[in-house]
Amino acid sequence: MVAIIDYDAGNLKSVENALLHLGEDAEITRDPQKILSADRVILPGVGAFGDAMAKLRGYGLETVIQEVHDRQIPFLGICLGLQLMFEYSDEAPGVTGLGLLPGKITAIPPKSGYKIPHMGWNSLQIREDARLFQGIPQDAYVYFVHSYYLQAAEETDVAAATEYIVRIHAAVERGNTFACQFHPEKSGDIGLQILRNFCRI
Repeated sequence: MVAIIDYDAGNLKSVENALLHLGEDAEITRDPQKILSADRVILPGVGAFGDAMAKLRGYGLETVIQEVHDRQIPFLGICLGLQLMFEYSDEAPGVTGLGLLPGKITAIPPKSGYKIPHMGWNSLQIREDARLFQGIPQDAYVYFVHSYYLQAAEETDVAAATEYIVRIHAAVERGNTFACQFHPEKSGDIGLQILRNFCRI
């Protein structure tokens, strides 16, 4: 079973629908026992970093996610879910993130001719051995919606990157911990293949 963590952050149903389309058993839940007994766990999300961390802590989910990570249960953060996995974000000064991986979330800098939030399809430069991207061609396009981006502390954690004003770390993986800044559930066949790969790990 794939547990989709419910912390009132939106976008949960579209992730669930994509998994059901792939024939996976998926459930939206904030029940710690269901999350810890799941075969895989997904942390989706759209919204603000500070509010999201407050809700995770309010529901007692921060310690549950830490245990998922410590047990090496395959874990996937999506969009805001990716950002929450890191140490802090410029969007919410003074608020600590989950700290599952080292790195920071910072604002995409303004540039003439570019819109922020970054919204739309961008191509990925994929690391050759990335497990999340098996069978996916170099320069595949996926769908982004974000104003803040990841700067991973360890280049070896970066599974894919994209360019939009700056170089954006678009996906990471370390052990059984994975994350995508883009929305695989909104990225057509490429996104479904990424979710399928995650469900086979």
